[in-house]
Amino acid sequence: MQSFRTELENPIVEKDIIDLEKKIRAFREGKIHDEKFRSLRLARGIYGQRQPGVQMIRIKLPFGKISFKQLLRIADIADEYGSGNLHLTTRQDIQIHYVSLDRTPQLWAELEQDDITLREACGNTVRNVTSSPTAGIDPAEPFDVSPYAQAVFEYFLRNPICQEMGRKFKISFSSNDTDTAFSYIHDIGLIPKFRNDERGFKVMLGGGLGAQPLLASIVEDFLPEDQLIPYIEAIIRVFDRYGERNNRNKARLKYLIQKIGLEEVLRLAEEEKKALKVKSYKINRETVPAPSLPSEVKNERIEIANPLRYEQWLATNVFEQKQTGFYGVYVKVPVGDMLTGTARKFVAAIKPYVADEIRITQNQGLLLKYVKKEALPGLYAGLTALDLSAPGFDSPADVTTCPGTDTCNLGISNSMTLSRVLEDLIYNEYEDFIYNREIKIKISGCMNSCGQHGLAHIGFHGSSLKAGTKVLPSVQVLLGGGTVGDGVGRAAVKVIKVPAKRATHVLRSVLDDYKQHAEETELFNHYYDRKGKDYFYQLLKPLADLTNLSHDEFVDWGHEETFATAIGVGECAGVVIDLVATLLFEADEKAGWAKEALDDKRWADAIYHSYNTFISSAKALLLDKNINSSTQAGIIKEFDAHYIDKGEITLNGTFNDLVLEINKHEPSESFAHTYFESATAFLSAVKIKREELIQP
Repeated sequence: MQSFRTELENPIVEKDIIDLEKKIRAFREGKIHDEKFRSLRLARGIYGQRQPGVQMIRIKLPFGKISFKQLLRIADIADEYGSGNLHLTTRQDIQIHYVSLDRTPQLWAELEQDDITLREACGNTVRNVTSSPTAGIDPAEPFDVSPYAQAVFEYFLRNPICQEMGRKFKISFSSNDTDTAFSYIHDIGLIPKFRNDERGFKVMLGGGLGAQPLLASIVEDFLPEDQLIPYIEAIIRVFDRYGERNNRNKARLKYLIQKIGLEEVLRLAEEEKKALKVKSYKINRETVPAPSLPSEVKNERIEIANPLRYEQWLATNVFEQKQTGFYGVYVKVPVGDMLTGTARKFVAAIKPYVADEIRITQNQGLLLKYVKKEALPGLYAGLTALDLSAPGFDSPADVTTCPGTDTCNLGISNSMTLSRVLEDLIYNEYEDFIYNREIKIKISGCMNSCGQHGLAHIGFHGSSLKAGTKVLPSVQVLLGGGTVGDGVGRAAVKVIKVPAKRATHVLRSVLDDYKQHAEETELFNHYYDRKGKDYFYQLLKPLADLTNLSHDEFVDWGHEETFATAIGVGECAGVVIDLVATLLFEADEKAGWAKEALDDKRWADAIYHSYNTFISSAKALLLDKNINSSTQAGIIKEFDAHYIDKGEITLNGTFNDLVLEINKHEPSESFAHTYFESATAFLSAVKIKREELIQP
C-alpha cells in the first residue's frame, strides 16, 4: 500500500491518520490480530460490509450539520474511493460504501481538508452527537442547542475516557419538548429548559433500542448548562469501569442500569466528580455561527407545472422559522440515498435560495434554512428537476430504513426495496396520509433497530420463517411506538410475524382499520391502546397463514433468487479479543500516551491513560489463569484475589486501592506524575511475572 499524501495543518489529526496507516500495514503483515484490528478501525469510522474485501466509511457530522463545500467534498470522495453514492443515516451521518481498506488513510486525509472527520463514527466510543435538525430556527425552542451539541462533540472526541468502552454511547439534544431527537432512546438525552432565566437541560439516562428496547429514565429536571459536560463525563467514566465487555449483547448503559440499579449508577457518578477534568464547563454559545444567507432573489417568474403538488409540498415540507421572513424547507430523500451526480446538481439548484448550512434529519432527509417566501417557487422547481420535491416529509409516505441486506452483515431481509414499495403504496392509495405528521413507519433489516422500528407507530424488522423444509423472508410487525414528549416515549410492541411480501397487506389492513374505526381526531397510538394488541393480532392473523404460500413469497423484495439467511458478524461495536501479548502491547501503548499527555501538561488525560495501563496489564496476567472478567471493576477485584492476596505480586496495599486512587484526587500535576509512575512500575512487574510464567 502507498503512503497517503497529506496537506493537513492539524498535527493531531495527521498523527491519527499516520497511525491508521501503520496499523493497516501491521495488520496486512499479520502483526495485529484480526479482531483487535477490527476494534481499531471501527473507532476510525471504517466498518466491514456484507461484501468481502470492501468497507463502509461512516463520516461523522455533529448534529447533522454540513456546508455546500463539505457536501461537494464528500461527493468527490465517494466517486474517487467508493461507489458514487451517499447514504444519509438516522444518526445524521453520511456513509460511503465499497471502499478499499488500504485507501482509507488517504480518504480520511482528504476529508479533513474541509474539517470532516471519521474519528469515532463507529466502535465502542461516543458516537455522533445528534440534535433536532431544526435547532437554531425552531419557533418553539427555548434556545439553540447546536453550540451545546458541538461542545459535547469536541470535548469527547479523542478523550481517553471513551476510546475503548464496552460498547457505544449515544447522546442527543432535542430543540424543544416535542423531543424530535428522541431523548428517550439515548444513553443520555437532553431537552433544553429555562429556570429563572438560566439555561439548562432536562436529562434522560439509559435509553436504547436494539433487540431489547429500553426507555430512558428522567434523572434531572434541570441541569445547569455549565454542568452539562461534567455530568456526561462522570456517567461515561462509570460506564467505562463497570460496563459489560465480554457479552456485547449486554454491554450498553441500559443493561448496567438494569444490573446494579439507577441509583447506584448515579452514586458512582457522584464519586467520579473529584477526578473530573473540569468541575464547571462554560459553553461557547458562538461556536456555531449563523450560516451565510442567500443573496437577494431575483424577481423571476416560475411556472409551476403541477400546482396541486406544489401546494401539497408547501403544506408538508415547508414551515416558518423563528427568524421573521424566513422558511425552513425539508427535502425527502428516498431511502436516504443520493448519487454523487445528484448531490452536485442539488447544491447548484439550492445555492441561490438557501443558507449555506444543510442539516441531515433523523429520518434520512435534509433540512434547508433561511428561504425567503419569494424564493420558494424557484427552489421547488429546482428540486422538482431532481425528483427531490416529493411532498409528505416525515409522514407515512416518508419511511425510515436501514441498508438491510444491501450492505449490512447483520441484515436478514431487504429493507430498502420494501421502504420504496410502502412509500409508493401511500402515495397511490392513501394520499391523504401525506398530511399526517403523527404516524411514523420505520423498517430495519434485522432486530437491531438501525432503522428505528422500535419507536415506530408501524414498524417492521427483517426476519425469516420456516415453511416445511424451506425458509422464506419475513417481517416482524410492531405497533404502538413513538414519541410522547418531554423525554417520554413508547417502545413499539411485537404483534405478529408475516411473510415479507405481505408487508403491503399489513399496512393496508392497519390503515384501513384506523380510518374506519378511529374516533374523530383520535391519534393512532390512542386508537392502538383502546383496541389493544390482541385486536391487531387477530386483524393480521390471516396474513401469517403459511398454508397458501406462492413461489414469489420465497423471494425477498428486490431480489430474484430464492431467499436464504446469510448473517455475518456484526460490527456495531468492536469485539474485544483477549490475547495476553496483545494486551501487554496495548498497555505499553497506553503508557506511551500517558507520557505524551504529561509532556503536554494534560494532567487529566495522562491520569486516565495511566488507569488504562493498569487495567490492560492486569487483564493480561488474569488471562494466564483463564480468568476473563467482563468489566474493568471485575478485573480489579479478580487481580487482588488471584495475584495480590496469594502473594504472587507484591504491592503496597491492594490493587483496588492503587488503581482507584484515580477518583480520590483532583487531576493535578503532582497526582498525574505519581499515578503514572505507579502504572509504569506495575506494568514492569507484570512483564516480569509474565516472563516467569512462560519459562519452561
